[in-house]
Amino acid sequence: MIRAAGGDASRRILIVTDAWSPQVNGVVRTLQSVRAQLTSMGHVVEVIGPDRFATLPCPTYPEIRLAMAAPWTIGRMIADFAPDAIHLATEGPLCLTARRWCLRQGVRFTTAYHTNFPDYVQSRTGLSADWFWPYFRWFHGPASAVLTSTPSIRAGLHRAGIHQTHHWGRGVDVSLFKPEGPAHPAYEGLTGPILLHVGRVAVEKNIEAFLALDVPGTKVVVGDGPARAALQAKYPEALFLGLQTGEPLAAAYRGADCLVFPSRTDTFGLVMIEALACGTPVAAYPVMGPVDVLTDTVGVMDERLEAAVARALQLDQATCAAYGRRFTWRRSAEEFLGSLHWLSAAPLARAA
Repeated sequence: MIRAAGGDASRRILIVTDAWSPQVNGVVRTLQSVRAQLTSMGHVVEVIGPDRFATLPCPTYPEIRLAMAAPWTIGRMIADFAPDAIHLATEGPLCLTARRWCLRQGVRFTTAYHTNFPDYVQSRTGLSADWFWPYFRWFHGPASAVLTSTPSIRAGLHRAGIHQTHHWGRGVDVSLFKPEGPAHPAYEGLTGPILLHVGRVAVEKNIEAFLALDVPGTKVVVGDGPARAALQAKYPEALFLGLQTGEPLAAAYRGADCLVFPSRTDTFGLVMIEALACGTPVAAYPVMGPVDVLTDTVGVMDERLEAAVARALQLDQATCAAYGRRFTWRRSAEEFLGSLHWLSAAPLARAA
């Protein structure tokens, strides 16, 4: 059955997601960070993710594994946990199955729009993003709320016909991402300024726009992905450090002179606020994500990315750090809680 959510007591919250560890990306970091905050607040959080099932490689993204789970398995897992609220974090196979169970059982749920998939698919295949919006309208249509991170994304969803949006911001682990501490050891001896890119090395991240810049200094790429080998061969003068997490990632941020964020498709850009919290200014295009996150005291947005880099290098690092530390995971978790649909005490049969 689905149990009642009573008063201000501990709640049982179920998150279903197609993106989970060992994947490393902004969606996973967001869900893990918010889950930790919710747990510290006394809530019980269960995650149904691809790590619990057999998986197949995602077409064109073999590093991402898609879970294959029988509908009755997902239904049984949901009913056995007896959640007070259900959140479907992604639009992939696991959440599709959970969505079907919820609709058949008459159970309300929330969803989130983490990733701008229509534009991602367009950048990878050349197919028009307009072809894919009917699916997203269909998927998110029954949700009681669709969680979004920025005004630009909310406006885009409204234009696409998805109106029941709710703000859900992002945060920074300020105990890790801070200006104090050493730079990454790989930076020793590099010609400055050090220009950094952090993120998945894939075509939709537009990393080649960064690597092709004709600017002084050394370009450093942190992250891995399907485009790494080709970009590393084409731009041998750049330093590719691969995946970095924890303190090595923080050291990469704080030792850089500027984070260059060339993506035109990200819905937020978690790496921007992580860099800022380390005192590193940001150069970006004036597109969704940067226009919602940056101010002119901590970042520069310009269609001429070279110009953005040159001006960002002049920004005050202390101002950047103070601004970045304003984004907390506690606040993000509270916004998440405020968006959830708390379920009634009506018993529900286990899905067959």
